[in-house]
Amino acid sequence: MNDAITVMSADDPLVSDYRQLGDRSVRRQIEGNEFFISEGWMSIERLCDSQHHFRSALLSPSRVKRFKPFLERQELQGIPVFVAERDVMHEIVGFDLPRGVLVSADRRPLATVDELAATSNRLVVLDGLDDDESVGAIARVARAFGVDGMVLGPTCTDPYHRRTVRVSMGEILQLRVAQPGATEWLGVLDKLHGHGFDSWAMSRSDTADSVWDLAAPARLAIVLGAENSGVAPKTLAATTRRVTIPIDPSASSLNVGHAAGITFAALARNARR
Repeated sequence: MNDAITVMSADDPLVSDYRQLGDRSVRRQIEGNEFFISEGWMSIERLCDSQHHFRSALLSPSRVKRFKPFLERQELQGIPVFVAERDVMHEIVGFDLPRGVLVSADRRPLATVDELAATSNRLVVLDGLDDDESVGAIARVARAFGVDGMVLGPTCTDPYHRRTVRVSMGEILQLRVAQPGATEWLGVLDKLHGHGFDSWAMSRSDTADSVWDLAAPARLAIVLGAENSGVAPKTLAATTRRVTIPIDPSASSLNVGHAAGITFAALARNARR
């Protein structure tokens, strides 16, 4: 079993992967496209079953006993395990994490849009979602309802941000993800259409078709936009259909994560019929 290494100072270079976890801009500089942080037991379970490789673990003393069984798994063989008291952990990560269990893992390369399109029947396309928790929630329900992959626009959040991974309960680590650059993004729906996909933009428009009335085509991309602005006009114009979830007129809207879950469930229900 790996011997735990006690960290006495937040300045110890051994724990540089874990510094300032609450600062998004700093984290992008530290992580780049090299690695990411996963937090919590379920996320780590899912990480074990993914193709990402563990780098290290950082634990509070109270978490060491429960973490030991993980170290028997092949995926964690030989990784360094760091243990830090509460005050030191606070200094390292930048906030209080009294029962912290964190791991660092190398990022596997993102898929390309062509790779996803050639090997998928159900995709979710996210346009302008920069909220980590919303993307995590969508990834979780996408996995639950058999969506094959996720395409994020260039202004969307990092799919492997710590909060995204945590909210998805680690499911985003099991989901194939593509994030094309700005130039490729302009034609991403045309590219999917060329692979035989229909594209449905989720919309609040009164003229949109109800998701409950539609039979899903064999290959389908569901397009979701940001909470306030929705799907961008250019993206909306490129889709093949506008679809809505009918709700009580007295309610203003649905959270995008909830809307994704309802949409995926409706498609699965209609398919079974």
